[in-house]
Amino acid sequence: MDYQYINKIDSPADLKKLKVSELPAVCAELRQFIIEALSKNPGHLGSSLGAIELTVALHYVFDTPNDKLVWDVGHQAYAHKILTGRRDRFHTNRQFKGLSPFTNPNESEYDAFIAGHASNSISAALGIDIAEKFRVESLELREVESRKSRSVVAIIGDGAMTGGLAFEGLNNTSMDKNNLLIVLNDNHMAIDPLKGGITQYLVDLTTSSTYNKWRWRLYQLAEKMHLVDERKRQAWLRRNNNLKAMLSKQPNNIFTGLNIRYFGPTDGHDVEGLVRILSEIKNHRGPKVLHIITKKGKGYAPAENDQTVWHAPGEFNVASGERIQNSDVRIQPLWQEVFGETLLELAKKNEKIVGITPAMPSGCSMSIMQKELPERVFDVGIAEGHAVTFSAGLAKAGMVPYCNIYSTFLQRAYDNIVHDVALQNLHVVLCIDRAGIVGNDGATHHGLLDLAYLRPIPNMQICAPRTAEDLREMLRLAETMEGPVAIRYPRGRTNGEVQRNNVQCTKVQYGKGVKLRDGEDVAVLTIGSIGNTMAEAIEELKNQNSKLKIAHYDMRWLKPLDEEILHEVGKKYKTIVTAEDGMIAGGFGSAVLEWMSDHGYTPRVIRLGVNDQYVEHGSTKELYHMLKLDKEGICESLLQVQAK
Repeated sequence: MDYQYINKIDSPADLKKLKVSELPAVCAELRQFIIEALSKNPGHLGSSLGAIELTVALHYVFDTPNDKLVWDVGHQAYAHKILTGRRDRFHTNRQFKGLSPFTNPNESEYDAFIAGHASNSISAALGIDIAEKFRVESLELREVESRKSRSVVAIIGDGAMTGGLAFEGLNNTSMDKNNLLIVLNDNHMAIDPLKGGITQYLVDLTTSSTYNKWRWRLYQLAEKMHLVDERKRQAWLRRNNNLKAMLSKQPNNIFTGLNIRYFGPTDGHDVEGLVRILSEIKNHRGPKVLHIITKKGKGYAPAENDQTVWHAPGEFNVASGERIQNSDVRIQPLWQEVFGETLLELAKKNEKIVGITPAMPSGCSMSIMQKELPERVFDVGIAEGHAVTFSAGLAKAGMVPYCNIYSTFLQRAYDNIVHDVALQNLHVVLCIDRAGIVGNDGATHHGLLDLAYLRPIPNMQICAPRTAEDLREMLRLAETMEGPVAIRYPRGRTNGEVQRNNVQCTKVQYGKGVKLRDGEDVAVLTIGSIGNTMAEAIEELKNQNSKLKIAHYDMRWLKPLDEEILHEVGKKYKTIVTAEDGMIAGGFGSAVLEWMSDHGYTPRVIRLGVNDQYVEHGSTKELYHMLKLDKEGICESLLQVQAK
């Protein structure tokens, strides 16, 4: 398609050369460009379509990159990437060695902050804004007068306002001297429809544009008459907020209650209107909120009509709106489907079982239970810490909560796990989805830390399934256990095919692993789904007539470790290889090494996993190959063991 406008925009400076009346055409081209690009190279479609007019208006009004735009969450920012010199590379978005899936300062000076997780924009932007104040004050007067002051904008949306960190940032914003602008991009969605009081509250917010105009004029007049200075500003705001509430017959909202100027709500798809409003309020002193209403998936009917599916739809046909299914569909179910179906099965038999998810019912397949037992599933919004402590409260009162959180997001609830769950030894079942390498979402989303950060927590019990049947059995066993239980499993499809490789079909037992293969030279210990790849690698070496005789144990449990197996291995083998789909430091391999040392065994222990690094984005196949954790890489490591 021939793009008349965006093909000539290589930076926001080019955008500013256009007339305001031309901006709707720019938005239309951006929308079509993103739809076409994502139909072939999948990504986050709905969120970016909903933020196009806002993005154009922000770059038109503000002087980026001198002015800072802090996005939250980053999958709203595709139009931002295209307008800031990355148009010709956008086809590499989320691909190995291509553009980052989210904003990343290492990629562009226009990206002020990393935005892979939600709710951090207000806190980060406030820090940048206050740091700017110190920087300006440190400059000589002539330099200050010769430079344009820097504006900082936090763009928060797509459900991120439900996160507790956002409210912590708001509270701090109301107390510190700053000029932060917060744009609340309100589309009433995260991935699934948002629920809860704050969502309805945002829907109900209203204000008068006429009132805001006259209020600002009155404030300017008061300043000129020296009736208001910075010390009196907070009192002025409080009086005017009360006046506004009286005149509009509306109560003060959460922002005005914190003495943060509130503008809106306004149409987030009226780019000319947004330019006008942003131009008017950008230089207002003090913190302020612009509340805009947008529609996720705006401008593409299939995405508007099914916003959950089209959050990240995969490949699709633009004309028909038909999603293109992977031709290599196997009979094995997705790990998340195994979880969802098993949870429903358990919940039907035990009325005390409840499900908790932070805005991911469809992503984790808790939607399966939600459809049949909606009163026993709680979607708490993007609030992982609350999800864990809420689960602790349920457990304290005798319920059996299964709290499902993606591994990368569980990091946000660490203190809640330690203080609210484990310290009281409460029976909360943490179902940790997307553990290990997750693929194209990259460093912010890989679940590589959970084994290492959960292992030191007293009372915590940790297991990881290798097969779908293992996961079913672990979920069933967790119901009968006491204290906190963590079950971690990966993204994608289960691999039942490995069961033919000398697997003993035994039920999962507490704290017990299973021997998959006998051997004489080396003992391999694995935990979780990487055991399938290890089994394939061992079989491959056997087919290559390798003389190395390898024993393979699927340990299943990180905590407690199967000491019977470890004694057997420690007595028999001089070389042990451990493998895990996580960080080596402090993880499963470290646990084995520590145990051997504590019990007087001195084998050589070789740990396979992820070294001290953040792993970039790319397909899981590419990333496992890079990390030498695919079949080829593991074979290479095992042959090196043989050579030594």
